[in-house]
Amino acid sequence: MTRPCKIGIQLPEVERYVPWPEVIAMAQRAEAVGFDSLWLGDHLLYDLPDPAGGTGTIQRGPWEVWTSLAAIAAVTSRVEIGPFVASTSFHAPAMLAKQAATVDAISGGRLIAGLGAGWNEREYSAFGFEYDQRVSRFEEAFTIIRTLLREHRIDFEGRFHRLQDCVIDPPPVRPGGPPLMLGSISDRMLRIGLPHVDSWNVWWALYGNTADGFAEVRERVEATCREVGRDPAEVEATAAVYVQLDGGAGRVMGDLRGRQLYPVRGTQAELADQVAGFAAAGAAHLQLVVDPITEASIDHLGGVLELLDR
Repeated sequence: MTRPCKIGIQLPEVERYVPWPEVIAMAQRAEAVGFDSLWLGDHLLYDLPDPAGGTGTIQRGPWEVWTSLAAIAAVTSRVEIGPFVASTSFHAPAMLAKQAATVDAISGGRLIAGLGAGWNEREYSAFGFEYDQRVSRFEEAFTIIRTLLREHRIDFEGRFHRLQDCVIDPPPVRPGGPPLMLGSISDRMLRIGLPHVDSWNVWWALYGNTADGFAEVRERVEATCREVGRDPAEVEATAAVYVQLDGGAGRVMGDLRGRQLYPVRGTQAELADQVAGFAAAGAAHLQLVVDPITEASIDHLGGVLELLDR
């Protein structure tokens, strides 16, 4: 296989209500057509525009990410899986490490542990999580999580967390634990994460959804790597890419930060060329955010993967 980089796909989040059997069917179909990885957003609740066109909002949330990943791990055999990305605020960090170790075992060592600080204040207040000082809270949580996944034991005394002889047992199935991915490109988060993670990720709305935009971000992240004493070659660059197929009307999710952005579009050959462009710009792994996200879309993109493999 000569695929220029790994290609994953994000499964549905809040575009529409998706019954659980359909989620499983999409996961299995994505594995069958050749995707390298499957990703699930870690969110709890969004306020979304009324689809009927009114001035109000509706509330919608996805299935919980860690239980979902465990179920998908049990019905797939090859693809890597991961949260895109797990908010360290939604669980006590030692518990999140325990969940990650368990999912890694269920999958036979296929978990990529994507981690971030979260951003959507609505779900924090709704579910009773602290929203202030998110990066400081992340820094402590990240220390706890990575230590437990890699060394399986920690004593920790911080501003937000206190652990006494905490042990992860059974440990992750892989020596050193699952690879860690940082889901942020902010300067402070990069300085916290880059000394330790295996990869970093940038969301499509933050770099313009173009290969050139991604290359600019990669250069900045690699400069920060060198500043914190890390060889950029040791940290894989990854990116979400927004792809729109026939029938797509705009994927409802997340925060576009007020920017006018354009999805990747075209024939299967044109999509393959554009994806290859991201690999040429330095991406080692791409997560396709697809509009519409359906089994039919997954089948169509399977043809793109075949072209890339040639």
